[in-house]
Amino acid sequence: MSLFAFFLVIGIVVMTAFVAVVSQRRRPLEEDETDPDYHTLRSDYQSGMGGGSVRTWKVPKDPQEYARFFVPKSKRK
Repeated sequence: MSLFAFFLVIGIVVMTAFVAVVSQRRRPLEEDETDPDYHTLRSDYQSGMGGGSVRTWKVPKDPQEYARFFVPKSKRK
């Protein structure tokens, strides 16, 4: 293995470890139980090669209010 390849591999390992430590220590994107009237749903997808996405939804706990999301605006009273 050449000297350049050795330092390249070491650099990648160090950067990966740094990203892992920083991501573990940061606060969550959405605090739990910040609003008692809503549930917080979170979808976390990681593709493995650094890609992925995190999505967060706030869903009302009240069943009637939740059902209103599925009624078209033109049909609401």
